[in-house]
Amino acid sequence: MIKTLAKYIFMVKLGIKYVSKFKKTYFDPFVTLKPAYKQLSLDRQAYSNTILEYLNIDVNLIGNIPKEDGILYAINHRSLLDIIVMEHLFSQQEKNGTWIAKKDLFDAIYGDFFKYSGCISVDLENGRGLLKFFKEIKKVFKKVDDFNLYIFPEGERNKDYGILEFQSGASKIAKANKLQVVPVFINDTLESVFKEAPYKKTKKIDVHVGSIIDHKNLENDYITFMNNEKASAK
Repeated sequence: MIKTLAKYIFMVKLGIKYVSKFKKTYFDPFVTLKPAYKQLSLDRQAYSNTILEYLNIDVNLIGNIPKEDGILYAINHRSLLDIIVMEHLFSQQEKNGTWIAKKDLFDAIYGDFFKYSGCISVDLENGRGLLKFFKEIKKVFKKVDDFNLYIFPEGERNKDYGILEFQSGASKIAKANKLQVVPVFINDTLESVFKEAPYKKTKKIDVHVGSIIDHKNLENDYITFMNNEKASAK
């Protein structure tokens, strides 16, 4: 109980500190889009690295994060740690990019973190909202030449093994912006990993990064990749 409470207090205090950092960049009228996204990426990565260090979690990368940019990373989703783990890996490659998140997250109690850290909101139930969303992404890729997008194609957390049915958004985004799609499989139930943290002995988790897959057949190609990675990990 005390360990759990201390963990949440640490994360909340750190989150408040970083929201203040995000706002300085977000509201700076003299910072253009490219350096703004770069700074927000660096700050999200620094936040994530600090959290993993506190929780004593190490990430083992299996595969390679591409050096090139203009990529949509399609990632399975089971826990709030998923973002933190991926930001840690992106920090090692100095990647510039941001997350696509449902509008609900921006309206939640921790919504300022998503809003001011540069995440892009999408309202799946609103036609005008979707149009605005696609226009915003196009604008960003036009002005930021080293940009990448990170998305959970399932659209929500999966509380079970395997993956949920993919929503159509990831494929549409890749097609509309001519992005290559790279599949990422986090091979652990990070909800339970987070519950037991922080660890006395370093907890290692595996993240598998695959080769480029076709956005036209995204879900099937992702499942093939995931199953192959699971088999090779045995």
